[in-house]
This record gives sequence, C-alpha cells and structure tokens, in this order.
Amino acid sequence: MHPRRSAQEVLLCNLCETVPLQSRCEVCNINLCKACVGEHLSDSSKKHNVMPYLQRKSTPNYPKCPKHVEKYCEHHCENCDIPVCIKCVSSGKHEGHKLSEFLEKLSAKTQNLQKDLEELETRIYPRYEEMASNIQTEKADIETNYGKLTTAAEQEGEILHREITAIVNQRKSAIQEMKNKHLSTLNKNTEEITQKMVELEQIISDLKSILTSNDVSLTSTYKSRNSEFRTLPSKVRVTFPSFTPQKINTYQLNEMFGSLSPLSINTEHGDTMKSAEAVSSPPVKPLHNEPRLTATINTGYDYLYSVSCLSEDQVWTRGNNKTMKLLNLQSKLLTSIKTNSGRAPQGIAVTRDGDLVYTDDSNNTVNLIKNKKIWTVITLQGWSPRSVCCTAGNDLLVTMDSYDGEQSKVVRYSGSTEKQSIQFDYQGRPFYTFGYDTKYISENRNLDICVADLSASVVVVVNQSGKLRFRYAGLPSNTGQSFSPAGITTDSQSHILTADWDNHRIHILDQDGQFLRYIHCDLEFPRGLCVDIRDNLFVTERYTAKVKKIQYLPTQC
Repeated sequence: MHPRRSAQEVLLCNLCETVPLQSRCEVCNINLCKACVGEHLSDSSKKHNVMPYLQRKSTPNYPKCPKHVEKYCEHHCENCDIPVCIKCVSSGKHEGHKLSEFLEKLSAKTQNLQKDLEELETRIYPRYEEMASNIQTEKADIETNYGKLTTAAEQEGEILHREITAIVNQRKSAIQEMKNKHLSTLNKNTEEITQKMVELEQIISDLKSILTSNDVSLTSTYKSRNSEFRTLPSKVRVTFPSFTPQKINTYQLNEMFGSLSPLSINTEHGDTMKSAEAVSSPPVKPLHNEPRLTATINTGYDYLYSVSCLSEDQVWTRGNNKTMKLLNLQSKLLTSIKTNSGRAPQGIAVTRDGDLVYTDDSNNTVNLIKNKKIWTVITLQGWSPRSVCCTAGNDLLVTMDSYDGEQSKVVRYSGSTEKQSIQFDYQGRPFYTFGYDTKYISENRNLDICVADLSASVVVVVNQSGKLRFRYAGLPSNTGQSFSPAGITTDSQSHILTADWDNHRIHILDQDGQFLRYIHCDLEFPRGLCVDIRDNLFVTERYTAKVKKIQYLPTQC
C-alpha cells in the first residue's frame, strides 16, 4: 500500500474503501460515502438509521478513554491536545483548559489531513521526484564530463612526452657527437704511435742484420737513433663527460602540467514550499564596530609565543620553557606536558581529534600527544621544524628552515608521509625568506595556505596546489610604519587575521588579501593567534605572557 494513504485510511467508506466517508449508519455502526448509502439501504433485513457523519450520536464513535476504560472521550483538551472523557474533566487536571467537542475537533483535523494529503500529492512529492530525476541526469553526465577531463590530461601528457622525447633525443645526439670526437682523437693518436712502431721494427731488423754481417763498413758507419725514440709520442687524455640529472620538483611539474580545480560540493538549503525561496549560503557575519576584550588568561610564562584552541574556554599555550600548558578562561592550569627533549617547543596545534601536536627544533621532530603520551611522528633530516597547523583534511602543514641557513619551505604531511613541498614559484624564486623567527601558518576555509613571514615583513598566501595567490605587506598608506606579521589564523568567514607585532594590533583581511580593519584592544606585542569554533579570537602577548580573548564578530547562536 502506498505510504501516502496511511493517514487517510480511517476516514474512508467502509464499503468501497476508496471514497472518503460522509454518512454513518447508527444501526450497523459503519461509515458510508454518498454513492454507497443507496446500496446499504437496499438491505431490508434491518431498519437502518443513516445520518450525516458529524451528527452521529452513538458513543462507540468516540474513542475510549485510556485512563477511564468505561468512558468515551467526548471532548478534546486544546491545551494538552488530547481527547478527554467527562471523568478526566471533573478530575481537575484540565481545570482552566479550553475544551472543544471531540467530533468538531475530529472534523477539523480531518480537513487538515485532507489538505496535507493534497499538498503532499500535488506539490511536495512531485518536487522530490523532480530532484531525484535531476540527480539521475547529473549522474549520467559524470562519465562524459570526467571523461573529458581525463582526455585533456592525457593530451597534455602526450605533449609533455613529446617535449621530453625531443630533449632526450637532443641529449643523445650530443652524446653521440662527443663519442665520435673522442674516437677520432684516439684514432689519430693510434696512427702516430703505429707509425713510430713501424720505424722501430725496421731499425731493429737492420741492427740484427748488421750484427750477423761480416761487413765491417756497416758497423763503422752505424749511427744510433735511440735518443730519437726515447721521447714517447704525446698521450691524449680525454675525460668522459658526465650527466647530472636535475632534481625533479613534483609540484613545479604539476604546475607546469596544468592545474585541476578542486571538486566543489556545496549543499544548498532546500526550497521552502511556503515561500518558494532558495537559500544558497548562511549570511555573512559583519565585523563588530568595536572589538571587545572578553577574557584575559595569565599563563605564568616569562615569555609567551603560541596559543591553540581546544574549545571555547580551554587553550593550549607554549612559552619559553619545556612545558606546554592547557588553561581555562579563569587561568586555571588543567594539564601540563613537558617535551621529550627538555627544550622549549617551536610550534603547537590542536588536531581535529583534540590531540596536541608540537614541533621541536632541538631534535628536529614533530610530535603527537595522545592520552598524555608523546609519539614522534616525523623526524627531519637537514631541516628544522618551526610552526605547525592541522588542516581540514587532517594533514599537518609544517614550516621549516634548512641547516645551512639558506632555505625555508612549507611541507604537508599525512601521518609521517610527505605529500607536498611548497618552496618556489613557477620561476624558481623562493616564497619564504630564511630567518630564525618562527613562520606561523594557518589553512583557510578555501584551503589556501597562509604564512606570516616576519623576516620578510609579509604575509604569503598560496592555494592548495602551492601556487601564489597574493602577498600582503601592510597598507601602502602606512609608509611610516613597518609591518611585522607574527601570528596568523583564519575564521569561519575566510578572514585572515595576522598579528602586527611592533604596531600592537591585528590586521583583518578578506580571503583575497583586501584589508578590512584593525583590532587594537590595548594589545602589547601580540604574537600567537587562534580562533575558536565561534570565531572568538585568542591573542598571546609575548612580554606580559597573557592570552586575551577578543570578540570581533557577532555572537554565533
């Protein structure tokens, strides 16, 4: 039976079971539609009493009271929205409540049921059918559209293969040319030596003849040529050429190959049938006219560097010693963890599972703290880790500097596996400057990777493929002030917030690098930043060792 008819079955004619009832036979205790009344009255074995359904009088048409089984519910309590009998009413439990006649209430509900059924059948269900049909159409287009992408990738691959084959053939031709020249040089050297050997063989033969001859004139006239041959012919030395392959930068190769835009899946709010308006996205929260300080946390460090939110009222902090502290808004110490090395960590971040990650440049490791136990997940060779953040995909992004003091880069890890290295633009120029100041890092909601490079006085933003989107070096109008970006974070609106260290303020940018406003709130040398799930900003002050909680967006309900 169709599920949409189940709510209406009790209201159908008992004879045909297809048409809604209109009358009731009080004698036979059955409900009848207009067409079936005549057929029912044709049965002369009984004296029937057919009347309109709403005028029926027999009590069995009322539901029995669940509390007073001998009574029927002839009334309906509007306040409690339940049928009640006369005993229920007199009990006092419904005193002051509005009562209506049960059959009138039933009639009204019957009409509402009929309206609901009509709306479900004529308006709502067809829209669901239409949506299901549209999805089937989209699914049918998947093979075609993704096939085109695959073909485009294959064609680009063939072009690159041809270019590579041409370069390989050029190299092979050059190698063959050098080989021929090498052989020609050795052949000339061989000819010179062979000529000398022929002369020597003739001289040796002549000397042997003289020694066996009795002709003294030959001996007396002999002149030695040994000194002529003591100086050996020049020896040609040829050094073999070598081939030094260029280290392949996978992400530069990917960029050269061509970019593939990410799959974007946006779930729109469904159409509201009443208003017929589609809501595509939640409204953007405006910035507060004046950000306000809502809490101050005293951490107890001498110097404070980083903060990472565990919840709305609990934050992890790291300062100038080996202990990382979990504190609440009242400055109460909830948990503390010491690094394995006994040295101060460089960066901290909270994972999506609520675990803490920290970097340690004393032993070049990235470590995970789970259930108060420390696990080393990454050990670097030739690089020192700095800042770290956890991405929406549960990867780790780590900033790092090379031992030789010449290079800086960002590396993406899945577990302990390196997935991506971001260091150079498409022209081979470095994105980041080397410097001992920690480069704070954050991933935006659009998957851009944002790095505050204090040594270069610039915020560098690349997309998830490692391609430069923009650089922000402060407002051009502030020519008299230096820009000192230290901490960096992002919020639910894809704003980028960076601490302007020397100017005691926070810059707020949109996701495309356009300046929106400053946050001051009497900040002193702000350093580390993080944002909680309700877009409250937490800022560390290096010298006061305080964490300040600031509300700069309207409260999220």
